[in-house]
Amino acid sequence: MGKADGFMLYKRVEDSWIEPSERIKNFKEFHNHLNDKERREQAARCMNCGVPMCQSAIRLGGMVTGCPLHNFIPEWNDALYKGQYDMAAWRLLKTSSFPEFTGRVCPALCEKACNCGNGGDIKDAVTIHDNELYIIEKAFESGYMKPQIPKVRSGKKIAVVGSGPAGLAVADLLNRRGHSVTVYERDDRAGGLLMYGIPNMKLDKKIVERRVNLMKAEGVTFVTGADVGKTIDASQLVADYDAVALCCGAKQARRLNVAGEESAGILPAVDFLKSVTQSLLNSDFADKKFLDPKGKHVIIVGGGDTGNDCTGTCVRLGAASVTALEMMPQPPAERAANNPWPQWPKVLKTDYGQQEVIKTEGHDPRVYKTTIKEIYTKDGSVCGIKTVQVEFKNIDGQRKLCEIEGSEKELPADMILIAAGFTGCEDYTAKAFGTDLTPRNVVATSKSDDYATSQEKVFVAGDMHRGQSLVVWAIAEGRECARQIDEYLMGYTNL
Repeated sequence: MGKADGFMLYKRVEDSWIEPSERIKNFKEFHNHLNDKERREQAARCMNCGVPMCQSAIRLGGMVTGCPLHNFIPEWNDALYKGQYDMAAWRLLKTSSFPEFTGRVCPALCEKACNCGNGGDIKDAVTIHDNELYIIEKAFESGYMKPQIPKVRSGKKIAVVGSGPAGLAVADLLNRRGHSVTVYERDDRAGGLLMYGIPNMKLDKKIVERRVNLMKAEGVTFVTGADVGKTIDASQLVADYDAVALCCGAKQARRLNVAGEESAGILPAVDFLKSVTQSLLNSDFADKKFLDPKGKHVIIVGGGDTGNDCTGTCVRLGAASVTALEMMPQPPAERAANNPWPQWPKVLKTDYGQQEVIKTEGHDPRVYKTTIKEIYTKDGSVCGIKTVQVEFKNIDGQRKLCEIEGSEKELPADMILIAAGFTGCEDYTAKAFGTDLTPRNVVATSKSDDYATSQEKVFVAGDMHRGQSLVVWAIAEGRECARQIDEYLMGYTNL
C-alpha cells in the first residue's frame, strides 16, 4: 500500500460528466477526466485490504459482487499512486484483456464490493473504474501498448465466430500463445456488441478500432461480412481448423406478444442502436439509414442499460418525448436491510440517458410497474399505445405477473423500441455446428465453467454460453475458453 492513510486524507472524486444540455449536442464521449495528481490521489485511497473483496467475484444474494476477471486491483492502484505507470499497466493487463472497454462500460462490480464503501453505498469506495481507464489510456499514450507478436507459432489454427468482447478475448489469448487465429464477423466492422450494441457517446468506436488494429498487428486475422451458418459453411470451418470458438452473443430479442407488434415504427433496441451507429460512422447521419426519432414520441420498453442507451440516443436525435416503461417496481434510494454490503446494491440508479430527459423534458422518463397492453396503428404504422400497471402476486404457489384493474392509460407513440431483454442466441449458427441448446436457448456445455460443446473441436463462450450478461463477464468467459482450447490442443496450457 503506497499511502497507509490515503483513504483518510482524500475523498472519493469521480470523473465528472459534461452537462446534459451540452453533451446531447453530439455523439462524443462525455466524461471529464482528472489530472495526473488528482488520479494518483484517488489511487492512494486503496487500502490493500487483507481480504480484497473488490477482486473476489463471489455470489451473494443471488448476484455476483467483485470483479469477474479477478483483477489485481490493490497492486495496480499502488503502482498508479507511485507514478509507476508501466508497472500499473503490466499488472492490469495480466488479468484484463481490454481495460479500455471495461473502464468505459462496466458497471464496476469491483467498487460495489470495495471495503472503503462498506457503509452501505459507494460514496466512499475507491474509484477503481476510473483508475483502470486512466492506466490503460496512459499506456496507449506513452507507447507502452505495442504489438506483442509471438516469437514461435504452434502450427495450430483456431476459428473464432463472432468478434464481440468474448470473441476478441478468445482470439487475443490464443494468438499470444502462438496459435493462428481467424475471427469471423457477420457485420461490416469488427467489435460485435462493442461496435454496434453500445452507442458512440458511451464507447467511441475509435477505441474499438484501435484494439482491433493492435490485434491485427499481432497476427490475428479478421474476416468481416462473414455470416457463419449462412454465407460461411460451418462444416468447412470444422474441417479447416483445429478448434472453433462460438462467441455470437445472445441477441434474440424478447417480443412483446401484443397485437400490432409487427407494425412500422417498432424495432428491437439493439437493431436501432446498430443502425444509428452505422449511419454515424458511414456518413455522420447523412444517409438517414435508421429509424429516425426526430420529432416523434418514443416509447422504450425496458429500463436496463440498453433502454437507457436508446433514451440517450433518441434525445440526441431530437425526439419530441421519450418514455421508458419498466415492469418492475422502482428500486429504493438506499440499500434495504436485506441487501447489505458487500452484496450488489439494489438501489435506484439514474444513468446518463435518464439525466438527459430530466434536463430536456423536466421529468424522469421511467414509468415503473407498467407495460404495453395494446398498440394502436394507423395505415400500418404505430400511432399510440394503451399501458397497464402490473404487479407480481403469488397464485397457487406460483409468482405471476398480474394487471392492476383500472390502471390503463393511453399514450402517444410514433415509435416503439423493444429493450425488454433477450431470449438467448440466434440459434442458426449453433444449429449449423450441430451443438445442443439449453432450455434458455444458449449453447449447452457439461457445466457452467466448461466451454466444450457436444461437438468435437467446437467450444463456446460469452453470452452464447451464459446468456445475456455484462461485457466484463464476456471477457472473463473468453479468457477461460481460450485456456480450455489451448489445453485441448496442446495437452497443457500456459495461459
